[in-house]
Formats: sequence, structure tokens, C-alpha cells
Amino acid sequence: MPLARTSFGPSLIACMAMLPALVSCGEAPETRPPLTEAARHAVLSDEAGAPKDQLAREIDDLFTKDGLGETRAVVLMHGGEVVAERYAPGYDKDTRFVSWSMAKTVTAAMIGMLVADGRLRLDESVPIPRWQRPGDPRGEITLRQLLQMRSGLDHTEAGDPPHESSEVRMLFLDGRDDMAEWAETQPMEAEPGAKFEYSSNTTVILADIAARVLSDSDDPDIRRNAVDTFLKARVFAPLAMESVVPEYDASGTLIGGSLMHATARDWARFGDFLRNKGSYRGSQLLPRKWVELMTSPSPRSAHYGLQTWLNRPTGEAEHPLFPDRAPHSVFAMIGHMGQYVIVSPDQKLTLVRLGHSNGPEREAMLQEAADVLALYPVR
Repeated sequence: MPLARTSFGPSLIACMAMLPALVSCGEAPETRPPLTEAARHAVLSDEAGAPKDQLAREIDDLFTKDGLGETRAVVLMHGGEVVAERYAPGYDKDTRFVSWSMAKTVTAAMIGMLVADGRLRLDESVPIPRWQRPGDPRGEITLRQLLQMRSGLDHTEAGDPPHESSEVRMLFLDGRDDMAEWAETQPMEAEPGAKFEYSSNTTVILADIAARVLSDSDDPDIRRNAVDTFLKARVFAPLAMESVVPEYDASGTLIGGSLMHATARDWARFGDFLRNKGSYRGSQLLPRKWVELMTSPSPRSAHYGLQTWLNRPTGEAEHPLFPDRAPHSVFAMIGHMGQYVIVSPDQKLTLVRLGHSNGPEREAMLQEAADVLALYPVR
């Protein structure tokens, strides 16, 4: 059977003529510079769970692409093993990085252990004496509502001007010596449980509750020692998080919403502990049900659980993560100016990115982080 005659237009003929030069008729393919030795060495194993060069490239982008801010550390764990690790000049595996609000998730784990011990109850009024006076509406606030950032207290995380925000006043101005007292004396602005309002003040209240449960003393040193001993014995030592340094205010209250310091590997280790639903090397340190509660949406916020951010759609354009790019089971610890521990249970991944990025830079950086996750299959 004879072949049908075909008519080739001029543009197609031109394209075919240029094939030997590997140039297409359309847009020229993007050319990328070769990976540096630092980029290649970031991937620690040929068994990283993703193509080694692609993974090295995506991590390199977090450090080198314009418009992302400054990435100082990246650690990636897959299946419980560190498979990639890289630091910017001036930082290394021994550098302690400040948590900022990533500390909130650690505080939630501590509270979960106290609930498991029977020393606190989720849906009862919390042990804050000033709230127990007759007629005080704050006495209706439950532990669950505090954990889910829906206490109803008048706490403004970001103010205009910034120095008038509740967070800045508590951390650095008139509340800094006794942060819990400052946070707990604020009035109600809504019914308990009625609305979501993210607040570092709320997490300091949770830290104060922990101190009250662990010690009946008002002495700052005794309060500090009680919480510090508990955290080390129940969280940091069992997880081999030897680098962690929590900060306390002058009254001995853990600054549990903002100030803990640890290496990037230790932040990754904590995130992977949550990925394993509170289990570490066969020991169930935190009840599975508590981690499931931490990573379940609250009634007033689809993208927030117990002191933990969730990759759930909200129907709004702005989102702290990327629900259109990764499984909705992803959750994260997020800190001021670009501190992230991103956990994807369905991909067996924990990704730590630490650095300094403003708002627009964080949005761009998160897309690069999503590119790293996209290299791995979803179970």
C-alpha cells in the first residue's frame, strides 16, 4: 500500500532542520548551571527515596534561588533516616536555631503527656486561680480551647503599630517579666470556643498551666526546674534531642510559644517523632490519639489543630502551607520569618527549613519546599 503524500509547511521543515542542534521551534529549554559540590554532597545516600540529582537540585534551589530569603539549614528525613542535609556558610550541624513559634507544637506535646498522666483534662476549666473567681467568664475556657487557639481572650498577634500587639508587649515590653500573668489578665473579646485567633500569649498560658501542675510553688527557680526536668525526662532525652535549650521568663514560666533553641537535626527528630504518632524506637512516648488530635482540624479552623498547622484547604487564597501541592495529611511546625518543620506521613517525610524570609519570600520558598516533597510518592 503506497504511503500517503504529506505536505510539510515551511515552519515544520525549519524545525526539522534544526533538530541536530537540539533546538526546538518553541521556547528554548531552561538551562541550569551544573550542580556544585556543596549541592551534590547535600544528598547523603543513593538510597534517598528519590532521584539523587533531582533531590540535590531541589534542595539547592532553596539555598540559591532569588526571592526566597536566606535559607540557613535544610534537613530531610525519609522513613526515619536523614537522607539530605545542607547548611549555609556560618551554620552547621551543631548550630542551635531559634524556634520562634515552632515551640508551640513542643508545648502541645508536653500538655498531651500531662493529660495522659491524668493531671489535666481537655474539656474542663483550667487551673488558673484568677479565672476561678465567681462571675469571671474566663473560668469557662477549657484546655482544648486554649490548645486550638479559640479561647476568646483579647490577644492580638500582629498589631499596627507592631509594638502594640499582644505578642510584642508580652515578650518584650510590659509583660516580659511575668508573661503568663500579662496574658491571663487580658479580657474576653468573644465567647470561649467561638472563634479562632492565633496567639503566642495563649501558648504561654499553656506553659503556665504545665508549671502549676508540676509544682505548687511560685518560686521562679522551682517552677523553671519542674518544667525543665519534665521536658528533659519525657521528651528531649528519650528522643536524643541533646541540643535543646528552652527559655524561661523571670517568673519561671517556659516561653513555650516562641523561644526554644535546637539544631536542625533535633528539629527534624521531633517532627519525625510526630510523623510516627508519638512513637520513637518502639517506645510510645506520647499517645497516638493525642498526635491524631494535634493534627485534626479544630471546629473553628480547618488549617489548625492543637498548636500545629495543617495542610487542609480553607477556601481562602492565603494559606500557611500548600494544600494544592501536597497531601492534606501534611502538618507543620511554623516559626516567625521562615522556620519550618514540614511532616508528610503519607510520604514518610520530614523536611526542616530554617532561615530568614519575609512574607512574599516565604510564599515563594514554600513552593520550592513543595517541589522537594513532590519527588516522593504518596503511599
